[in-house]
Amino acid sequence: MGAGIAEVCARAGLDVVVNEVDEVRAEAGRDRIRASLDRAVRSGKLTGGERAAVLQRVRVSPCFDELADRDVVFEAIAEDETLKTEVFARLDKVVENREAILASNTSSVPIMKLGVATTRPEYVLGVHFFNPVPVLPLVEIVPSLLTADAVRTAAEQLVTEVLGKEIVRSQDRAGFVVNALLIPYLLSAIRMVESGFASPEDIDRGMVLGCAHPMGPLRLADLIGLDTTKSIAESLYEEFKEALYSPPPLLSRMVDAGLLGRKSGRGFHTYS
Repeated sequence: MGAGIAEVCARAGLDVVVNEVDEVRAEAGRDRIRASLDRAVRSGKLTGGERAAVLQRVRVSPCFDELADRDVVFEAIAEDETLKTEVFARLDKVVENREAILASNTSSVPIMKLGVATTRPEYVLGVHFFNPVPVLPLVEIVPSLLTADAVRTAAEQLVTEVLGKEIVRSQDRAGFVVNALLIPYLLSAIRMVESGFASPEDIDRGMVLGCAHPMGPLRLADLIGLDTTKSIAESLYEEFKEALYSPPPLLSRMVDAGLLGRKSGRGFHTYS
């Protein structure tokens, strides 16, 4: 479970366990949750007492076995199909409740591939939150061909009635609804830069001022993370084999160089 999803669940009054691979990342996860809650207090969205109550409902641990008693698990690791299938195979062995919902926050990996990594694919589905999770209201609900209708309904009720989010439903295909439309748009903007057709500043300014987008495509790619953008594009291209989904060479080179966008301080724009 990612820090943003954990925060939203804890704000809704749920008892949350966040699993990280080691104590260093566990502490980083705690820091991200604290920082987000601090921002909410400063903006008047939470009181100090509410912040303290949320933190009390969140436990961060590097021990995978701490997930054994969970009724719902949200997987939110990197967009890597191999890693995700390994996690679902482990969850299948660790989570004791055979009717627990095993949900992936993937934005591109087909849910069927995750479901068949377990012995209970009827309880596996996609529940894709959008970042920043505490702010954006949208969640994509993605059942596979084997997901039970009752499990999909339960997940939808959890997301809408407990977490207070809005949902869109998608069939199980790479990219689902939003990224199947968004990623080709971002890649087109990157190809414009690559060809020298326009600068990142002018492309972003054009889409903000000319199309009333809140953020230009290159600044948005920086926010998502250029490594994540590339991974999603690769998943889409693997499934559809259409050129519009193929990562441009410039994107690949930037990822190789560690220019990942906002999180690294530099992508198509520079961040302090």
